[in-house]
Amino acid sequence: MPLTLTSPAFTHNHPIPALYTCDGKDRSPPLTWSGIPPNTHSFVLMIDDPDAPDPKAPKLTWVHWLLYNIPSTIDHLDAGCQKLPPGTQTGLNNWNRGQYGGPCPPIGKHRYFHKLYALDIVLPNLHHPTQAQLLKTMHGHVLGYAELIGTYQRHE
Repeated sequence: MPLTLTSPAFTHNHPIPALYTCDGKDRSPPLTWSGIPPNTHSFVLMIDDPDAPDPKAPKLTWVHWLLYNIPSTIDHLDAGCQKLPPGTQTGLNNWNRGQYGGPCPPIGKHRYFHKLYALDIVLPNLHHPTQAQLLKTMHGHVLGYAELIGTYQRHE
């Protein structure tokens, strides 16, 4: 059974409810995963937007949230995730913060990739890494990968 990532708040390739965006409470959506590969020691979660700033002319991938060293015994994160699982570390998003920053596209409909990686190790303390630093450190340790894409467009 492959690693899968789902949310009770939205389905793959469908809109993310405003509650989880800058237009709502800007809280993280609930996420659940299954099909955990044998020998998984930790998980990494990345949420990013490859359509920034304009989906018709993207220039960068905007990172919304980075979590690593999520314990292998964890199979979900609650909405709002006020308390991270013990041992979980945060990386820096593009706002230079370790917290979740919800969708807030300046123009058009953007895609938000929720990426879950199962790793065969627990990573060292990387002291709030960027996405590039985290990906480099994870290289060669990925046992499984799952992706959930949500969309969001602001209505003015």
